[in-house]
Order: sequence, then structure tokens, then C-alpha cells
Amino acid sequence: MPKGKIVLAGGSGFLGVVLGKWLSERGFEIVVLSRRATPRAEGRCIQWDGETLGEWANELEGAAALVNLAGRSVNCRYHARNRRQMMDSRILSTRVLGQAVVNCVTPPQTWLNSSTATIYKHTYGDAYGEDGDIAATREAKDEFSIQVARAWEQEFARAACPDTRKIVLRSAIVLDAVSGTAYEVLRRLATCGLGGAMGGGKQFVSWIHAEDFCRSVTWLIEHPSAVGNYNIAAPNPVTNGDLMRMIRRAVRMPIGLPASRWMLEMGAILLRTETELIIKSRRVVPTRLIAEGFTFEFPTLRSAIASLESRRCDTRSQSAVKSKQR
Repeated sequence: MPKGKIVLAGGSGFLGVVLGKWLSERGFEIVVLSRRATPRAEGRCIQWDGETLGEWANELEGAAALVNLAGRSVNCRYHARNRRQMMDSRILSTRVLGQAVVNCVTPPQTWLNSSTATIYKHTYGDAYGEDGDIAATREAKDEFSIQVARAWEQEFARAACPDTRKIVLRSAIVLDAVSGTAYEVLRRLATCGLGGAMGGGKQFVSWIHAEDFCRSVTWLIEHPSAVGNYNIAAPNPVTNGDLMRMIRRAVRMPIGLPASRWMLEMGAILLRTETELIIKSRRVVPTRLIAEGFTFEFPTLRSAIASLESRRCDTRSQSAVKSKQR
């Protein structure tokens, strides 16, 4: 029997597609709110602009959950136009969803709104749970990212939805064997012999396997007592040096040229991105998820990489079979 309707705002991106497929396979009806129709999206795709109310708001009536994943990618240069788009795409989408929920006769039971584990202070010390320090540091060049994260969560908090359970998803880097994702980019560097430690390699990387991301979101939807801020991250963050070492081992590349800070700055300009994504030390743990009974399928990076590499092998095998059938 269907478990109910899940509305995925911004559900045509990488995470939305993965999560939509996962939830659909487990009996949920999926409705995707997207700026444009896309064949990748799971379920019905309804157009919205992420800023103004429209007929799309009717889809929220009686929904089991609303999951807001909308927001311009942070993998870009932080010039004025991109900064404005990164901020507006998060704030305006959250604001208009709040208006739509308030207008519902039967509002969604649960609203999960994306945030980021980047909200925590740059640290080489103890890992942060949900009560960790929130502050920018010049060393990590994360002033703008912290500003966006704070504003995003504040806008969500302002939404007056007394009949809807509200959850903040402070997500770490999601690892998946999908083209263009963080894992695939780092893997490609490693296969080229460029997968050494970056910027010294001592900075921590918080991460989560895509399957555990989907499992944790599902768990939060299905547990009525869950409310407030949750770190969506595996319980074992690693240093950048260890991350690259494990990826090199997975691709059987014995060498990996390191990248110094100035090399990262030059590379970021060429790749149209920002060094903050590499140099900030994000050491975040899922204190609340673990305390409340959630268990991870992939708690260690070693197990996560083994899963991703196995998935890549399966994908290649399926592609080879299809080619022969043609």
C-alpha cells in the first residue's frame, strides 16, 4: 500500500533524483517541484519558480512530508552574481514554501529543510555535534558560506507551521558513484596521479554515503519524535590526506601528487570553484541520529568506498551487456 506523498522541492538535482528513487521504491508517491521538467526526476514533476505561490502549492495538501532541497550549487566562483543566486535560491524557496504550508487546509505532517554541515566552525579539534560552535574563520575563507547557512536556517525557523514537524538537515558531502559528484571528481584526480593530500591534508572531511543519506531522511520522516537540527553525516570523519589515500588505493594508483595551498588557488580559478570547499576542516558527527537509534549501513569511509566501487563495476557490466544486445 502507498505510504503517502512526499513533495521534493528542488528534486531534479543529484540529491533529489537519488532520494526520489529511494522513496519511490519504498512505496511513497513522489512529487517533484522543479524550475524545468526533467526526465531524471522521479514521480510527477510540477513546475515552480522557487519564489512565488502558484498551483504547485496544492501538492502540499495532505502530504506525508515536504523535503526542500532547493538551492544553487556552491561549486562555483563566489562573485557577486553567484553569491546573490546562492543566497536567494535558498532563502526565497524556503520562504515561499512556508507561505504554502501556512495556507494548507491539511498541511504536510513533516517539513525537512536542507542546511549544511559547513555551518560549524573550522576545526582540527573535537568533532561537533548539533550543539557545536557556529562561526566563520578567516583561515577557512568561509565567511559567506556561514552567512548563507545562518540566513537559511533563520528563514526556516520563521515559518509559522504549528501543525507541521520541522527538521533541519545539516548535511555533509554526499558520496555517490554518479558523474559530477564529489567522489567521482576526486576519483578522477586519483586515477591521473593527482590524488595526493590537498592543502596539507590535515583538514577534516565530513561525509555520508548516498544510501545512508536516503536512509536517514526516511528515518526522520517515519519517527514522529524527531524535530529540530540533525547532522546528516557518517560518524567517522577523516582527514583529507586519509580520504585521498583510500581513493588512491581503490583505483590502484600508487602515487598521488600533493597540492599546496597556492596550487589549490590556481586550480580553483581554472575549475571555476572556490578553495573553501577543500581547505575548510569540517569535523561533524551525527550525535542526535545515533542517540535516537539510527544505524548506519556505511559508518566508515572504507566501507563506503568499497560500496561505491562495487556499484561502478555493476554499472559497467550492465552497460557492456546492453552494448552486446544492440
